[in-house]
Amino acid sequence: MSRITSLQNPTVKAVRGLHLKKARDESGLFVAEGLKTVTEGIETGHAPQLLLYGPEAAEHPLARAAITATRQAGGEASEVTEAILAKVSRRDNPQAVVGVFRQAYRSLDQIEPQAARCWVALHRVRDPGNLGTIVRTADAAGCGGVILVGECCDPYSVEAVRATMGSIFAVPLTRASEAEFAAWRDRWPGSVVGTLLAANLGYRAADYVKPALILMGNEQQGLPPEMASLCDVNVKIPMRGRADSLNLAVATGIMIYAATP
Repeated sequence: MSRITSLQNPTVKAVRGLHLKKARDESGLFVAEGLKTVTEGIETGHAPQLLLYGPEAAEHPLARAAITATRQAGGEASEVTEAILAKVSRRDNPQAVVGVFRQAYRSLDQIEPQAARCWVALHRVRDPGNLGTIVRTADAAGCGGVILVGECCDPYSVEAVRATMGSIFAVPLTRASEAEFAAWRDRWPGSVVGTLLAANLGYRAADYVKPALILMGNEQQGLPPEMASLCDVNVKIPMRGRADSLNLAVATGIMIYAATP
């Protein structure tokens, strides 16, 4: 059994470094915390490349299964101290299991629109908590995937992965520039529906021709004109109280379930 006790161990330093985007980009790896999330990864065909677990987790049946799956896939599984788990997760109450996984993106050309009734595209989303929650909602609704358009925050940041609650492994992710998305959108067989404050049509009244592609703008500016022009129809979610806007993740959830009644 492999055991790590030193906070200065190179493996510990490498895992801790994955909190930085530069390290994630260079390695193509990311950190997922918690036995439930690690198990979700394994059950969807994503075995950890590295698994760190505390002494109290070693005898848990799911932890034992995760250790076996990691080693069978050629990865490394090591027992570590609680201090190390706190160090790599940067939390005072760390999870007992931490996994390091390979990032997985697919290209626009690999998307099969007819594989699902609804898909989501996000333009320049900034908040990792919003992004993670949207990925989780897309998973719950059976969406085909999430497309990140333009300069978005990193879906594989620790904050975003935490917010997905394991759905990071179930929802295919795609990255594209605005120009790439615009060219690809012309081949979309269903409707492309955007949200726009100035729209006249309510979101319930739109005709969501399947497969529907929901296009959402970012937290500060919403959809810019050049992105709104790519939509077959733009709709609005009514604001009936004093609030003049909704959280992006909430608004996206409303749109997803409107398109998938």
